[in-house]
Amino acid sequence: MTSARYVVVGAGLMGAATAWQLAERGEEVVLVERDVPAGPRGSSHGSARIFRYAYADPFYAELVVRSEPWWAQLERGSGRRLIDRVGGVDHGRGREPERLARVLEAAGVAHELLGPARARSRWPQLTVETPVLYQPGAGVLDAQATVEAMVELAAAAGAQLRTAWPVRGIVRTGAGFTVSGPRGETLDAGHVVVAAGGHLPDLLGELPLPPAFLAGLPRLSVRQENAFHFPYRDPGQPWPTTIHEDGGKPVYSLPGGRDAGCRGQKVAEYHGGRLLRSAAVQDGVVDPVHRARVVAHVRARLPGLVPEPYAEATCLFTSTPDEEFVLDSAGGITVVSPCSGHGGKFAPLLGAMAADLATGAGGVPARFRPGTAARRRRG
Repeated sequence: MTSARYVVVGAGLMGAATAWQLAERGEEVVLVERDVPAGPRGSSHGSARIFRYAYADPFYAELVVRSEPWWAQLERGSGRRLIDRVGGVDHGRGREPERLARVLEAAGVAHELLGPARARSRWPQLTVETPVLYQPGAGVLDAQATVEAMVELAAAAGAQLRTAWPVRGIVRTGAGFTVSGPRGETLDAGHVVVAAGGHLPDLLGELPLPPAFLAGLPRLSVRQENAFHFPYRDPGQPWPTTIHEDGGKPVYSLPGGRDAGCRGQKVAEYHGGRLLRSAAVQDGVVDPVHRARVVAHVRARLPGLVPEPYAEATCLFTSTPDEEFVLDSAGGITVVSPCSGHGGKFAPLLGAMAADLATGAGGVPARFRPGTAARRRRG
C-alpha cells in the first residue's frame, strides 16, 4: 500500500490506539514507526506503568472511569490481561489523601481512607505517617502488551504496519499529504495523525500546520527519567502501587512486571530526570545523583525493600507546562500528545477521541485543544 486515507506516525500507546480505532471503523490506515512498536527508546516500552484513579482534578478521575469500558473491550478482543489490579496507595502531606478521597467519592470510585496506624498494620512494608488513600481497582498496566494488542487488532481490521520507518518529511499536496520515509519511500495520505512522543518537538516545526495553530501549542519538554528496581525483603509479601509526596518531587513505586527479570518493586521520581531537546538525543545513561535520591527514599519510606537496586533503566516523559494533554487538529493533521507522564492509563479512550477528531465524528474535551479558551484559562 503506497497510499491510505490515514497515516499514523508513531506506534506507542497513543499511535497504536488511534490506528486501532480508525481501522475498527473501516478506515484505511498505515501505522509507521521509526523503530518497533513500544520500542526501548520510546515512552511506551516495558510492562509496568501505574494505573490509578486518584487525581486531585475531578476531570481526570472521571476520565479514568470513562476509559474502563475501552480497556474491557481491548482485553476481550485481544485475549490478554493488561491491567493487574494489585491496588494503589497514596500518602504524604503533599498528596492530600483526604482531598483525593473526596474526588473519588464524587466519581463513584471504590476507595478507602485509612489512618496511619491502620495503614501500617495493613502494609508493614511501608513507612506511613499520614492518612492513606487506597484504591482497590488501581494496579499495574502492561504498556508493551497493550501496544502489541492494539497493533494486532488494528492489523486484523486491515491496518498496515511499517517498522524501521522514521518519517523524513510530511508535505502538503493537492490531494492531501506525502509522507516520506527513510529510504526515499513515500506514502500518500488524506489525513496524518502525529503521535510521535518525545520526537514531537523535532517534528512540529516541519509539519505543514497553520502558523496560528503552531503558535498556540504549549511548549513541550522531554525528560530522560530514571527508574530503579529493588528486591523485596519478603518475596511472598503482596505489594500495591504507591505514590508518596511530602513537599518534594512525588516518588512512585509499583511491582516491576517483566522489566528487570527478577521479582521486585520499580521505584522512580516523577519528573526528576534530565531535560532533553528531544528523544533524538537521549543517551540511556542513569543519573547517579538521581539514583542516590531514590535509594534514600527507599531507605526512609519503603523498608520492605532491600535499598540496593538490582536493575535500572531510563525512559522518556514528554510534558506540557500544565501537564495537560494535547489532542488537536488543523488542516488535515491531528497532533496527539497525551503525555506528561500520566497518559498511558487513558490510551484506548484517547485513541477513540483522536479517531473522532481525525474523522470528524466527534470532538474532544476543550482543555485538550490548546487554542481554546478553556485551555488558556487553565494555563
